[in-house]
Order: sequence, then C-alpha cells, then structure tokens
Amino acid sequence: MPHSATAIFVIQKHYATHLHYDFRLEMDGVLKSWAVPKEPPMETGVKRLAVQVEDHELGYANFEGTIPRGEYGAGKVEIWDKGTYMLKSRTNEKIEFILHGTKLQGDYALIKFKGDKNWLLIKKKAAKTLQKPPRHLRGFDNTKTG
Repeated sequence: MPHSATAIFVIQKHYATHLHYDFRLEMDGVLKSWAVPKEPPMETGVKRLAVQVEDHELGYANFEGTIPRGEYGAGKVEIWDKGTYMLKSRTNEKIEFILHGTKLQGDYALIKFKGDKNWLLIKKKAAKTLQKPPRHLRGFDNTKTG
C-alpha cells in the first residue's frame, strides 16, 4: 500500500475469556491484528499493550456477533470503532499511521518491544502545521494594501 493511500481499520470489542479490543489494520491483503487488553488510547501520550495475533481475512472487518462456546475466541464481538487510515511509515519495528475513525482520530504508532508479538499502541501528538508568527509581526495584517 503506498504511503498516500488509505485503507480500513476496525476495532472490535471482544468479550472473550477476558474483555479486550481487537485492533485491525488492512495491510498486505489481510487484516493485521493485535489484541489490546485495555481500551485503545484516545488521549495523546497514552500507551497500551498490543499483542500481535494471527491475521484475519478482510471480510472479518464487518463481523459482529457471538462466537460459540468451545470455538477459538468464544464470546460476543461488537464493532467499537471503524474507519480509514493513512500509512505514514512501516518497518519491522514500528508502524506509524493516521486514523480517521468515529472514536479514534489522529496520529498513532505501533512500536514493537519485548519479543516478537508485543507492541505498544500509542496516540502521538498531532504535528503542528501552523506556528505563531514572530512576536513583532503579531497583529500585522498583510491583507490590507493601504
């Protein structure tokens, strides 16, 4: 997926043995997936453990319902948030992206730590696009030509 393209993301609230959130990003023709034990971060600087789990088919992005007792992942699944995202960068150690969801908006990163499966899901500070003008130019209106 080119860095300027958008793809889907979904977060499914999963009432399994332990309540967790399944965070999924469309990548490489599948939904790359992480189990997040606590509610995904909505505030800047908040970090959440995200344990990478098996990929899912893209069609799973719309799944809501109950997985029967005795089957893997048994329990109720509901869509907690869904939208699109733009991939900013991706390496084996770090994935940076911008989420455009109903609940989650803005710059996020997944950063690998402690082993192969453990990542941190972090809401990053928004990049500043406009800076205040220098103090000596504040109040100056350059739209008037005299």
